[in-house]
Amino acid sequence: MEKTEVQNQVHLDAAATLLSGNLLEEVERSGLDNTLQRWIQDIKDANNPELHQVVVDLQELKAHFGSGTYDKDVIGRLLTRLGENTVKAAVFADGNTQPRVEKLGEALLAAGKQVQHPDTANSAEQDLQNS
Repeated sequence: MEKTEVQNQVHLDAAATLLSGNLLEEVERSGLDNTLQRWIQDIKDANNPELHQVVVDLQELKAHFGSGTYDKDVIGRLLTRLGENTVKAAVFADGNTQPRVEKLGEALLAAGKQVQHPDTANSAEQDLQNS
């Protein structure tokens, strides 16, 4: 069965939602592996050589989470690079998919920052809530 644009949008929304929560809790749930695999497959299905690094980084992230040992530097680096490349990849998306790709890129960048600098991310969130 061929994937529809709506299915791809649902996968993008699910990935962005997952990243906006507590990443460590999500890693410990079985759903993260499935979400990453769907994301990898969606990007492969796009058959765009410009997205190759995104696939490689997603596979590395999936393998790292699957190992059971979590190196915040590796995770932060991968999430940040994925965020940067995902934001750039938004130009390849059409219609309602483009803002979802952009949102996912922003969520990846924020998650990368949160993993690498948890105190900064928390204080920034608290500052927003106190405003």
